[in-house]
Amino acid sequence: MDFRDSPEEARFRDRLRGWLAEVAGQFPTSGDEYWATQGKWHRALYSAGFFGLSWPREYGGHDLPPVYDVILDEELARAGAPPRPSLGYLIQGLGRHADAELCRRFLPGMIDGTQRWCQGFSEPEAGSDLASLRTTATREGDSYVLRGHKIWTSYSDVADWCLLLARTDPDVPRHKGISAFVVSMKQPGVRQLPLRMMSGITTEFGQVQFDGARVPADQMVGAPGDGWAVAMTVVGHEREPSTLGYTARYGKLVRRLAARTTGALPAELAWAVVQTEMLRLHVRRRLSEQLDGVSHGPEGSLDKLLMTWVEQSVGHAALAVGGTRDPELLGAYLYSRAQSVMGGTEQIQKNIIASRILGLGA
Repeated sequence: MDFRDSPEEARFRDRLRGWLAEVAGQFPTSGDEYWATQGKWHRALYSAGFFGLSWPREYGGHDLPPVYDVILDEELARAGAPPRPSLGYLIQGLGRHADAELCRRFLPGMIDGTQRWCQGFSEPEAGSDLASLRTTATREGDSYVLRGHKIWTSYSDVADWCLLLARTDPDVPRHKGISAFVVSMKQPGVRQLPLRMMSGITTEFGQVQFDGARVPADQMVGAPGDGWAVAMTVVGHEREPSTLGYTARYGKLVRRLAARTTGALPAELAWAVVQTEMLRLHVRRRLSEQLDGVSHGPEGSLDKLLMTWVEQSVGHAALAVGGTRDPELLGAYLYSRAQSVMGGTEQIQKNIIASRILGLGA
């Protein structure tokens, strides 16, 4: 495979590098400052023509091949800029399951950054076992009334809209009684409960309580009971390599750790170097498959497992090199611990691989 840039890709990369040289230093890359400025960073990327690269032109994207997203991720990491906001899985969920009117109404604002979004899936007792969620949506006239509790909801405190899963029918098998909605977060009956992370970040995740909030019936995504299908599309694309933009950042971090090391590399760092290169090549292979029109379903669980192993290997290397004396490296280690839980636990990914790829237990 030839991974060199085509002439068009090289021109795009050069233009992106020039823009990043001017603006990258204006935006924080970590901590609460990063989360506070993420919306501004999103809009800056979009205004410069560097966001929504592979998404439909009719909604504000550029309809470019996914290789351009990879170039963007590589150059953001190279410049020390923040990563691009992660929205692709929500774009895929709405684009595949919502009707044309909902797509026209909501996708442009999601892509251009004028509307902020969050994902209301996980609950205190329904994380990995998402089908056991308890949030309810009860039909009253032309609306549904929401009652329940979501947790680990990224950007919930700044979001305008939420792609929410709620139970609309308690009398059918649990996977079939779930529906998906586009819910306004700026209304009575929505209460924010921020979560402080052990790394010190206070603004990335939140809990949200819905107590009588309402959503118009025409903001249901798909038909009643289609929520599980929407969820599987979202989490499948969340685990795809197109959203593994941190791959380049892992490589940059291990190179920085190696530069700080004198003599032989610590075993943890040597292993992280191997793991990072393995993931980089795997993502390139997946990209080639995408460019050939190959789509993936449960195979996204393989990608998620690989990213978990690599991020935690890099986190261990950061701790081995920096110990607890370097707040940034300690933060990288602490954040890596969450990777085996968020986006579906490691055990869930293995179950999916066993049942849906290997056919075990059938």
